[in-house]
Amino acid sequence: MKKFILLTCIVLLGISFDILAQEQVIVKGLITDANKEPLIGVSISISNMPGLGAISDVNGKYTIKMPPYQTLVFTYIGFEKQEVLVKEQRVVNIVLKETKANALNEVVITSTGAQRKIAVTGAITTVDVERLKSNPTTSIADGLAGVVPGIMAMQTSGRPGSVSEFWVRSISTFGASNAAMVLIDGFERDMNEINVEDIESFTLLKDASATAIYGSRGANGVILIKTKRGKEGKVNINAKVEGFYNQLTKLPKFADGYTYASMANEAKIARNQEPLYSTTELELLRLGLDPDRFPNVDWMGTVLRDEAKSQRSVLNLGGGGKTARYYISGSYQNQEGMYKVDKAIEKYNTNTNFNKYTYRLSVDMDVTKTTLLSGGVSGSLRKQNDPGVGSDAIWTSLMGYNPIMMPLLYTNGRVPSWTGNDDNLNPWVQGTMTGYNQSWTNNIQTTLNLDQKLDFITKGLRFLGRFGYDTYNTNWIKRFKRPEVWNADRFRNDGELVFKRVAEEQKMTQSSGSNGDKREFFEWETHYNRSIGSHNLGGVLKYSQGSKVFTQNIGDDLKNGIARRNQGIAGRANYNWNSRYFIDFNFGYTGSENFHKDYRFGFFPAISGAWNIGEEPILKNLDWLNMLKIRYSYGKTGNDDLGKDIRFPYLYSIEQMTGGGYQFADFESSDLAWDGMRYSSISSPDVSWEISTKKDLGIDYSLFHDKFSGAVDYFYERREGIYMQRQFLSGMTGLESNPSANVGEVEARGFDGNFTLKQKLNQVDFTLRGNITYSKNEILERDEENTIYGYKLQEGHRVNQARGLVDLGLFKDYDDIRNSPRQTFGEVMPGDIKYKDINGDGIVNNDDIVAIGATTRPNLTYGFGASASWKGLDVNVHFQGVGKSSYFINGTSVYMFQGGDGWGNILDELANSNRWVLGENEDPGADYPRLTYGDNPNNYRASTFWLRDGSYLRLKTLDIGYSLPKTLVNRAHLNTVRFFLIGTNLLTFSNFKLWDPEMGSSNGKQYPLSKTLSLGVSVSL
Repeated sequence: MKKFILLTCIVLLGISFDILAQEQVIVKGLITDANKEPLIGVSISISNMPGLGAISDVNGKYTIKMPPYQTLVFTYIGFEKQEVLVKEQRVVNIVLKETKANALNEVVITSTGAQRKIAVTGAITTVDVERLKSNPTTSIADGLAGVVPGIMAMQTSGRPGSVSEFWVRSISTFGASNAAMVLIDGFERDMNEINVEDIESFTLLKDASATAIYGSRGANGVILIKTKRGKEGKVNINAKVEGFYNQLTKLPKFADGYTYASMANEAKIARNQEPLYSTTELELLRLGLDPDRFPNVDWMGTVLRDEAKSQRSVLNLGGGGKTARYYISGSYQNQEGMYKVDKAIEKYNTNTNFNKYTYRLSVDMDVTKTTLLSGGVSGSLRKQNDPGVGSDAIWTSLMGYNPIMMPLLYTNGRVPSWTGNDDNLNPWVQGTMTGYNQSWTNNIQTTLNLDQKLDFITKGLRFLGRFGYDTYNTNWIKRFKRPEVWNADRFRNDGELVFKRVAEEQKMTQSSGSNGDKREFFEWETHYNRSIGSHNLGGVLKYSQGSKVFTQNIGDDLKNGIARRNQGIAGRANYNWNSRYFIDFNFGYTGSENFHKDYRFGFFPAISGAWNIGEEPILKNLDWLNMLKIRYSYGKTGNDDLGKDIRFPYLYSIEQMTGGGYQFADFESSDLAWDGMRYSSISSPDVSWEISTKKDLGIDYSLFHDKFSGAVDYFYERREGIYMQRQFLSGMTGLESNPSANVGEVEARGFDGNFTLKQKLNQVDFTLRGNITYSKNEILERDEENTIYGYKLQEGHRVNQARGLVDLGLFKDYDDIRNSPRQTFGEVMPGDIKYKDINGDGIVNNDDIVAIGATTRPNLTYGFGASASWKGLDVNVHFQGVGKSSYFINGTSVYMFQGGDGWGNILDELANSNRWVLGENEDPGADYPRLTYGDNPNNYRASTFWLRDGSYLRLKTLDIGYSLPKTLVNRAHLNTVRFFLIGTNLLTFSNFKLWDPEMGSSNGKQYPLSKTLSLGVSVSL
């Protein structure tokens, strides 16, 4: 009996396979648009059968083999998807309709999910992700400045692997952090860890109505990033490969050896001292006759390469059916550093190379018709390489080693060096002979989501649940060595060099370290959306909790091993009538473990409304007006970030004193000192949130059939309760440590906006765009020392305000010195800097330091550009600039000969400038003062004399691409093939010429930014 059953099953199985094989049919057809023009490259797939599909050919025709009674799905970029059930028909002709994307039906991602743009009442900016792809770096943050209205950013270092710092709208706190919160797929994560090709949408939330739902974490703005997911249909594969050619944008240029020595003599003579170099020595230097004692070394040219090459590769694929979809991606990026290496070293590399791998896998499964289960894992692996002393030390030496200090190597083979300290070694030695450092960073992120429709309870009800678990680990190994280094005396002994050994040889040693943490996230949301006639209702109730605990290098302090936790409940209720009048209410009630239980939770509400004037009957029929919406929001958000190392300020700590801590009888008498216990930190139980009150008035518009669109917003923010330590309490209180309090207050206001103009000129699609963000802040209150001179206070001035003396040019002569207020910074001579007596007391001292210039961080960021496409050719150009920024220049290359010991370079611009020269150019309006060999406490002070304008305009991106004709690529069974050339940071326009102005550096001791040319190809199939 069992054999019969088994035989029967085998026969039936064979018959079923035969039937399936026989039931395959061939379906053909023609695909056209509304004008009956054939569409090339249309994707045809079989619903719920991933991997099976076809593409229309050059004539718009297709052929596909499929089982009958299945649904064909036709998709094409720019056209609406169409589905056809195949029964008995074998010819299926399709006319695809163009997607009618306009301002009224555009969808944006908000804090509570997707919304129609017309229904948004808060200040929200959606970014075109394609614009971000034009920035070929490892950091998404590098491409935000001048592209996203509402974001200000600056790149302070070009070292491979470095990232830009950015902030939303304004720096409105002087507390621990002004960084925006970044949420990726709902969880707080680092956006520089993901690959830009994996981003589906990028949204910036700027006002209280958009961020109040995040409670304690929304005060500095929120960025929402949604990553790509698999879509139903045939497998889509996309690949991109590009190579980079990098050069440094702007290097400091230094004077040659002869100029340096001549100016050293000038500095000596100008102060009535003997010249440093004799005429004979100057000739030896000019003719290069003694390369050991009078070399002429171009240290920048010796250490730095003219160019570096990098590469980047990206591959992603996605697809699936009605039941399950998947998305898989991976990328690799390699950046070479700009240091030259010793080619004799084959076992390791001393350059600042950077490698980054990213990966992402997501799966969406329809468990039932109303239940969607999603999961994913993503992460990155970064590897950083450096010389043994690190990059900072190299740039310290490059700015400190003048061309005649010492040769690259002495002629007898000995290695020269200024000292044996790591940051004073010969720059060539630093870059090639000090070993190497390596670090590895591994980030793994996992996500599990549940989306359950609850229409069986009431229509429009929906439940979302999310869980995330992340691990972060970084490890480093430093392998350091140093050759024996020498310094030769200036004068020879019987023609022989006299050497002094400044450091012995150090064989390679090794040290290592690590850091790590893990994070857990849990959220659930209940959504309700319902339309009843012209009435549209919606609501969200959300619970969230998260924790972060450090897992490595936590020491013996128990606080370091305790998780940093937050918890909260939030909600949103919204109503609109006939898509004309809108009102939203949002709130967040969140708690932080950092505060005492009486202040642990904070309530942050916000309300907003909008009026879509364009839907009013009197305006609705205007053909040129597509949308005109006025919106206003008011609300509060919070910030619980007190600083990385500050935990539980409401607790006190006590320490044992040794060596005589208490004194009885004579104060400060060591004979009567006693050991004991003391408060090492005072309890501050009343410390709580920074609270930000925000207002926003905005207008969204779209005109002339969506050809001209944009938005403009005016914003106001008042940040209260900024956390800081009380530094100026009277000693009479008897406190031995400084308590903390919420005593700071800052007010900020400004505007941001953007516009886009789209026009078709014959066969050319043309786009013009621009954006701007401007802000101004003011410190209303902070803990400061009392003074009779109000201008000395930070209160009443801006955060990061530049402060210094006000110069009045240079002293003309000794009569000018005698007739001017007495300056108390040392002896002055004609040609020295003359300062203004601000308080009129006849003395110039520190009481005359005032706010000058702008802030050291820009308050104005803007960008503009244009795009054009014609047939397969496309061109995109974008300019980016900043203003309202200033910073001081200083350091040994600006304060020439400051040390008086030969350390320090001379910038070429200063050497060739209009400087005050005794007997030659005694101009009180000269650009630079009388030289000094040694320190000059009068001239070398922060003042308007050394203040520089940090504004600039640069050609940020030039992107030229060509897509091969569909008729050609379809023959290779491909969908698209595009070749492109991208240039970044190609031109910079600025009054500041010493180094790249974007870095905001005062002394140039930083790895410069790069200008890049990249050539690549992207393919999809």
